[in-house]
Amino acid sequence: MAHRLKGMDSGALNSRGDPALPVIISLTSIPSRLKAVALTVRSLLAQDIAAQKIVLWLHEDLRTQIPPALGALQGDIFSIAYVDLTCPHRKLIHTLVQYPNKVIVTCDDDLMYRSDWLRRLYQDHLRYPQSIIAHECRKIEFETCGTPKPYNQWPVEQGCDLSHPWFMSIGYGGVLYPPGALHDDVQQRELFLALTPRADDLWFKAMSLMRGTEVRRSSSPGLKPVPIWGTQRVSLKRTNVRREGNTEQWRALYEYYNLQRYR
Repeated sequence: MAHRLKGMDSGALNSRGDPALPVIISLTSIPSRLKAVALTVRSLLAQDIAAQKIVLWLHEDLRTQIPPALGALQGDIFSIAYVDLTCPHRKLIHTLVQYPNKVIVTCDDDLMYRSDWLRRLYQDHLRYPQSIIAHECRKIEFETCGTPKPYNQWPVEQGCDLSHPWFMSIGYGGVLYPPGALHDDVQQRELFLALTPRADDLWFKAMSLMRGTEVRRSSSPGLKPVPIWGTQRVSLKRTNVRREGNTEQWRALYEYYNLQRYR
């Protein structure tokens, strides 16, 4: 897959003549993945139906460190924007401000997405226009006393085309957010940096819960995205899942917002 994507003409990818979906794809990256993220972007540009825009949010310090292979992809569809945040929440929050009335799809920076990935998300959006659609979800589960179970005990959902109040979208599969899907506190950076500094998925779940927006697993999740070799040396998964970071952050969030009231 990587070889095929590298062989595609970047100019042609960025100036496609076919009608685009009214969707903004939004992602972020870190210094250790700057060379690899060009493959992710190429896979997004090569979708069988193009997105209207693709925005990569990077920290200000990286302005002068953009690899030529990534910089060359900028054009009518793909652009790079720079902000002062270093946390993973920047994959979505700035795009919500810049495109408040658009459908926004987030994805990860260490994967290559299959050519029908965006179309499958958008087809479900047409069926459920008020819902958050995710190709991959976990189900938040609780102890008998009502406290949330540890994150590694939240099962990955296997069913398709269904929803549950405690489904949480998993970012790597791709997540579609319709306009107005999240609570206004989504932009409260002091709060998300204090409560979920490394766990944007948890923060966005709380914001959807408080807005009353359902999370659905898509009707056609398809094959999983293809990992880009060498990108996992620096990974939030190491801290959040293996060291129980997600459990600590969710419990802090759960207590602060009294999310128990939604059960």
